[in-house]
Amino acid sequence: MALDLAGGDLVAMTDLTPETLRQILDTADVLKAERQRGQPHPLLVGRSLAMIFQKPSTRTRVSFETGMAQLGGQAITLNERDIGIGTRESVEDIALVLSRYCDLITARVRDHETVTELARHATVPVINALSDVEHPLQTLADLQTIREKKGRLREVRVTWVGDGNNVCHSLMYGCAMSGARMTVVTPPGYEPDQTIRSEVEQIAWEHGGSLSVTDDVTEGVRDAEVVYTDVWASMGQEEEAQERRERFRGYQVDERMMGLTDPRSIVMHCLPAHYGEEIAYETSRRPGSAIFDQAENRLHTQKAVLVLLAGRHRR
Repeated sequence: MALDLAGGDLVAMTDLTPETLRQILDTADVLKAERQRGQPHPLLVGRSLAMIFQKPSTRTRVSFETGMAQLGGQAITLNERDIGIGTRESVEDIALVLSRYCDLITARVRDHETVTELARHATVPVINALSDVEHPLQTLADLQTIREKKGRLREVRVTWVGDGNNVCHSLMYGCAMSGARMTVVTPPGYEPDQTIRSEVEQIAWEHGGSLSVTDDVTEGVRDAEVVYTDVWASMGQEEEAQERRERFRGYQVDERMMGLTDPRSIVMHCLPAHYGEEIAYETSRRPGSAIFDQAENRLHTQKAVLVLLAGRHRR
């Protein structure tokens, strides 16, 4: 019997349990296999998704628009000029209006509180497509990718190299729920949020995983099965870019670093990449790179989230 996610929100990874996380990944695997066989799955015919974008997007917008089309529904894109969320119109009013028009809402926002407030007032499911605190949709695609490449999530050794940012936060939660062993390698002062770290450590302890944080690159990546990095300066941090380049010197994922890892390790990056900074171009294209598998899996995991939250999953 499928777990009941219908009508819920996905604002943060803690909206999921290990069981519902696994259900999303299993559903994504089914939808991906059907798509590869050319088998249609019109599970959201007549349904619509409102997409709010305060930040630009390539993968999020295209994967949601394509995914809704493949599911038989439609996606409506609302950028900052169209909607003026929190400026031209209150978050509460937008949530209530869109709930009268659409069956689901997703939002890519600057402040986490914006998507939290959307979920508080909306009467349809709300999905966080990125905030300054978390990026749960990216983590779902990442976990599907790791499971495909390694055949498991439990006890997989995952090392994050770089800024302890929103993507890192969600991946920490996802690894902890899955029983993976995650290490975060970052320069002093750029560690993940301490409150989130404490919560993740407790979740990991409960589910057989672990979390460690270090500034020692050599020890952090040694024998890693997965090495994951992201840009050193995210959107909104452009003024810090030069300082971060200097502080993160020595944290580039390159062939030297990969030589310390498990011989069958994979490289991951959520994109867009700044080649020559956080990752060397040749390393991004090495045979063990899973970067573009991650990008593809955004489509499949997001489709799974849509059908499960809309209550249209197969039982």
